[in-house]
Amino acid sequence: MSRKFPALNYRQTAKVAKRLGFYLVRRAKGSHEIWRRESDKRQTTIPNHGNKTIKRRTLKAILDDFGITLEGLNKILKDL
Repeated sequence: MSRKFPALNYRQTAKVAKRLGFYLVRRAKGSHEIWRRESDKRQTTIPNHGNKTIKRRTLKAILDDFGITLEGLNKILKDL
């Protein structure tokens, strides 16, 4: 994994989601959660596997759902 692309677990990803205005809507099948932002009706699914690192490809999909770039994510992570 490159140095630019962070390795995040569920808790870190949830903090980023909250910072971006998303909130937990409901739990989905298994250990997944549906998060939504009302301002633009964006929605994403975040896997809740405890402290396990979210796979890079899954994290990229979540970032697309958030509507932010990798640089935007890195800025948010610096503030946390």
